[in-house]
Amino acid sequence: MLGGGSSISDIYKSGDRVLVGGIKGDVIDVGILRTTIMEIGGWVDGDLYNGRIVRIANSFVFKEPVYNYSADFPFLWDEVKVPVRFGSNYERARVMLYEAADEVVGRYSKEAEKNWDQMVKKYLIEHAQTKPLVLMVANDNWVEFTVRYVVDYKKRLGVKDELFSHILKKVESSQDVALASATFELVSAPTIDIKSATSNKDR
Repeated sequence: MLGGGSSISDIYKSGDRVLVGGIKGDVIDVGILRTTIMEIGGWVDGDLYNGRIVRIANSFVFKEPVYNYSADFPFLWDEVKVPVRFGSNYERARVMLYEAADEVVGRYSKEAEKNWDQMVKKYLIEHAQTKPLVLMVANDNWVEFTVRYVVDYKKRLGVKDELFSHILKKVESSQDVALASATFELVSAPTIDIKSATSNKDR
């Protein structure tokens, strides 16, 4: 027991994914004096183990915010942004993105909704949409779609890869939806009549 009757078990347990004092990873052991974490990230992109084991003094936990990714709600909201070229069929693009999201992450929606209902009963929070959501905004370069969805906290990276694969396949098979990029396209240019100085003198 630490800090006025509070215990580590009130904050996290073995198997939880946490962020403590800038260290992110999965709790693999909770001892009397220290917590052992298998670190994620660092020099490795994404939510992947980097192989480093970190031990944190339990007293430190009560001095810094602790972010628990899996305690009561084992899902995260994540999103991907898809730039679509101006002139594309935007409604068709929205439908394609909904279809891709439903195919990849639709299976998480119902389970996440049940878990969130329990969260609403336990805490003073609002109901949240767990089904995939597609939002659109236009900027100076393209029309940007944002696909927002819930995902198992341990499968975030793999699901994002799978989702992008589905999106690209649908775009490539479409006749009226094209992705935009930061490259410049030369659409047309005026005709330039170049005459030498000699030819001008002859006139």
